[in-house]
Amino acid sequence: MSPSRRTVLKGALGSLASIIFPQIPSAQERPFEPPIQKRIPSSGELIPCVGLGTWITFNVGEDAELRNECAAVMEAFFAAGGRVIDSSPMYGSSQSVVGYGLEKLGEHSGVFSADKVWISSADEGPAQIEQSRRYWQVQRFDLLQVHNLVAWESHLNTLFEMKAAGRLGYVGITTSEGRRHDLFERVMRTYPLDFIQITYNIVDRKVESRILPLAEDRGIAVIANRPFQRKALIRRLEGKPLPEWADEIEAGSWAQFILKYIVSHPAITVAIPATTRADHVRENLAAASIPLPDPAMRRRMAEYVQRL
Repeated sequence: MSPSRRTVLKGALGSLASIIFPQIPSAQERPFEPPIQKRIPSSGELIPCVGLGTWITFNVGEDAELRNECAAVMEAFFAAGGRVIDSSPMYGSSQSVVGYGLEKLGEHSGVFSADKVWISSADEGPAQIEQSRRYWQVQRFDLLQVHNLVAWESHLNTLFEMKAAGRLGYVGITTSEGRRHDLFERVMRTYPLDFIQITYNIVDRKVESRILPLAEDRGIAVIANRPFQRKALIRRLEGKPLPEWADEIEAGSWAQFILKYIVSHPAITVAIPATTRADHVRENLAAASIPLPDPAMRRRMAEYVQRL
């Protein structure tokens, strides 16, 4: 089969570039470029489209060495242009470890702090929120979310009151692994939410049919959790070759391939991969760069992974 016109043209342009610019560094070797930012619909505020999750990875207790490793991940995250860090009372010691890192790095002013309320007693919600704030050592949270819709009606009332009083930036709800989507939709339609958080990646795509279109229609920002299925997706793809055309979107690894798929969806505001390694956090932030896949490329990417 003869090469396509696009392939020939691309090869010619590549040859020309090699003459004019003999050494063109890869995406990860290039000088620092700020990550792509996306707009929070309810306010217009811009935030980087790749953030940092803390589930499991930051639950290290009082181990000094591991806490310092987490702080090093945070340092690399901020240095690469990251801002959004997400945690929860459900995540063991993760909140206090984030607070330790912020204090050590002096990064309070730059972080976009996203946490959750997760307690069955409505009366205990405010105390839990205040404890979370003390763990983080921030003046106020940028975003608080009702985690997995636990006691959601009462907690949402608390969060909206906090926002009205200027003690909170944004209000949201979360779900994970496709749970309670019918109720989730109903809350989205009924309340003036700023954010939702859902599970979304290149194989977990159930939310594409209803949740994501509804978020776009309602003007709700979307956080994508479990982008790598707690590493299970990366392990599944490990050893398998990236498609040759992955270089068209400058995806140099499976992690970048997956993240570019996620954040290229117009409804997604930020993805929050978790990691214990500074090199991985830099790799993740490097995925938040032009070019991102268009709809045709996104379909091609999903079909390729599905066949593996």
